[in-house]
Amino acid sequence: MSLVKAKEYLKKFHLDGNVIEFHESTATVREAAEALGCKDAEIAKTMAFLVDDSPILIVASGDKKIDNSKFKQTFHTKAKMIPSEELETLVGHTAGGVCPFGINSNVKVYLDVSLKEFDTVYPACGTSNSAVKLTIPELEEASNYVEYVDVCKKPEN
Repeated sequence: MSLVKAKEYLKKFHLDGNVIEFHESTATVREAAEALGCKDAEIAKTMAFLVDDSPILIVASGDKKIDNSKFKQTFHTKAKMIPSEELETLVGHTAGGVCPFGINSNVKVYLDVSLKEFDTVYPACGTSNSAVKLTIPELEEASNYVEYVDVCKKPEN
């Protein structure tokens, strides 16, 4: 059902043809990158948090992790991920398929600046065995994002 909802949503932007379905799981960044034949960083992972009891999504490069102090600076609260059993109710998708497409209307979407280093990224598309190939401008338009944020850890050298 989530895949159908996400594809219907993407149809408004003429992007439903970019959806890729797999026989194997793409629920984790590593699984998705292997299935797509790309780098982990090119997977646009979507993480769900509660901010003031409201769900938000942060889409970031697949190789990045949330920096708790940056998150708190940006959202003025501690980073609290939504438990997997509450994702479908609060966001509209289940764990492994969370994406910014076809989500509940009250969910705000933020894009992390880590995505800007890529021309094309692969977010999930509502299920744990789907993805959608998008350019950054396509992701910006289709995600209806609020703004870019800088909430991920910098790579360690």
